[in-house]
Amino acid sequence: MKKLALIFVWIFLVISQKSVSCTTAVISGKATPDGRSMIWKLRDTDDTENSFRYFNDGKYTYIGLVNSKDTEGINVWGGSNSAGFAIMNSASYNVNVGDTTLLKDREGVFMKLALQTCASLQDLEKLLDTYPKPRGLAAHFGVIDAGGGAAFYEVNNQTWTKFDANTHANGYVIRTNYSESGTAGMGYGFIRRQTAEKIFAEAKQQNRLNYQTIVQQFTRCFYHPVFGLDYRQKYESGNFDTEFVASDDFLTRHSSASSIIVQSAKKDESPDMSTIWAQVGFPETCVAIPLWVRGGENLPLLVQYDEAIKNSPLNQYAMKWKNNAYPIGRSDGYHYLKMPELINKNQTGYVQRIEQMEKDIFSLTEEKLKMWRKETPDILAISEFYDTLNKKAENFYKE
Repeated sequence: MKKLALIFVWIFLVISQKSVSCTTAVISGKATPDGRSMIWKLRDTDDTENSFRYFNDGKYTYIGLVNSKDTEGINVWGGSNSAGFAIMNSASYNVNVGDTTLLKDREGVFMKLALQTCASLQDLEKLLDTYPKPRGLAAHFGVIDAGGGAAFYEVNNQTWTKFDANTHANGYVIRTNYSESGTAGMGYGFIRRQTAEKIFAEAKQQNRLNYQTIVQQFTRCFYHPVFGLDYRQKYESGNFDTEFVASDDFLTRHSSASSIIVQSAKKDESPDMSTIWAQVGFPETCVAIPLWVRGGENLPLLVQYDEAIKNSPLNQYAMKWKNNAYPIGRSDGYHYLKMPELINKNQTGYVQRIEQMEKDIFSLTEEKLKMWRKETPDILAISEFYDTLNKKAENFYKE
């Protein structure tokens, strides 16, 4: 009986670990066309209802990705602060092996503290050194700062190891759900890591490792390295045998709840103008919206928590379309994605329609940033732009 109970515990842990997996990257300015560093988190979680929130409860103000049901903002799952410091994470399942510490899953609390108190990579390292042990952490923390710093920190209950993107041969560092400093052969996300390494290398070689590529080609990547197939090409050409594909090993799959990219400000720019590109819902069906810590009190209503629906409206819109893309309602239906809902020969799939609309958002945002990077905007100018984006995105989903 005791042995059976242990088996059930093991099964639960495996299932829960796979459901909170993420694909992440830290990118040095040396690898990007405009010299701006970035962090990217494609978030997988059971908490699929996400929102963005502005905080003024620390040394620095900050914007953070939160679970919509976390109305007090106890955990933050990625964000940027007024000093230009930004952080995100992915879980690691091959560290703390054999550690019997009961304190676990403190990553969201730790990132909130980092955003409250840190302005640089050095500040984060001091925080890691002084943070009480055992830390209750098993993660990779991706960080950039206003001084050009860009690094991953593999952190466990007792130690941490730094991987600097600025000194890495590729100029970027990718992590899924196992650590280089952890126990070899354990963890999750080996196939996703293989995909990410492939598409990052191609983008860098073609000098297009930018936020547009990450939003439209990385978070919406349908390549499967085991089969060597790009399902987007197959379904856009109409050359397919079945409407459904098994999506578990895509970068974005059923458990993907949101995506966040933070693009740094440069040294001569206001640090609170680092640009956050937010896909607050399922990335295949969610439009990307730009956010800034400056003027964060007036974030677009679409990404904020709405008391009436207990969620952010944009997440809600994206969720409805996601349900059409995963129409098999049985308990195991989440494995199977109905690809023509997203990509088809007629260019009417959700992904295809969203990407056309996003091009307008990218263009409008670049026009604003061209001015705002020369002269820091007042809060009213940012709020008015948010109003424009709100109307554009809301009309898109309603139409």
